[in-house]
Amino acid sequence: MRSTQPHFHHSRPTVASDAERRNAVAKWLFAPLRIVFKLWFVSVFFFSMVLLYIPFKFMLRRPSGYPSAFRLMRRWGSFLNYALLVPLKVERHGELPPPPYVICVNHSSYLDIIHTFNLVPDYFLFMGKYELLKWPLFRIFFKDMHIAVNRGSRTEAARALMKAANAIDRGISVSLFPEGTIPATAPRMKLFKDGAFKLAIDKQVPVVPITFVDNWRLFGDPEKLLSRGRPGIARAVVHAAIPTTGMGSAEVDTLRRRVFDAIEAPLRADTEKLK
Repeated sequence: MRSTQPHFHHSRPTVASDAERRNAVAKWLFAPLRIVFKLWFVSVFFFSMVLLYIPFKFMLRRPSGYPSAFRLMRRWGSFLNYALLVPLKVERHGELPPPPYVICVNHSSYLDIIHTFNLVPDYFLFMGKYELLKWPLFRIFFKDMHIAVNRGSRTEAARALMKAANAIDRGISVSLFPEGTIPATAPRMKLFKDGAFKLAIDKQVPVVPITFVDNWRLFGDPEKLLSRGRPGIARAVVHAAIPTTGMGSAEVDTLRRRVFDAIEAPLRADTEKLK
């Protein structure tokens, strides 16, 4: 899935990682406040999810209910934006194209999933990590509706991309994280895998790049005591769609680099403000 060609973007890091930005004193000084915020975050998220579990379970019984479940996810996401004290501030560089299209998002926080549902009004399927099938409350979403990706198995990963391709054939957009996981260097991105771009070119559908500028600041890894966490505005940039009409398999790398550049640009600008 990953290109074997050299990736010139990573020859010189242009986006400062969390570790490079962090003040050691503040890291410990504000730890109690971060813990309180994370407890609030997790409590609100899971309590609201438990309340919505039965409606979701009912809607997800058959494919005809998936669009209704998607609309409920968007309403739930809108509630979480404000209840979790992380409202979105969106900058749009163009109109979304008619579905279907492939949505590519940088991955730096669990907030990314919530905010993607708020940014994209068109019904789409989300491609997430296979481990979500093992989480009881999340299993209902990825068992049938959304697409679980087992990146540890080439066969399973290929099967997940086939499901995504079938969704596009039915006029349904697909959202995924081309990095595959949250990088330890967030917000500096990892190498993008090729799957999203092969999919877009194979189906001749546009790619919509999205940058989440602040999510890594607002909610870090909840399993790490000293990871970041605080209320704040979550800036997001929805970039102009990148068409793939006329592209062939030889241009997967070109498309990947172009999407990488688009997503990285606001992160580079954010780093420049520190200088």
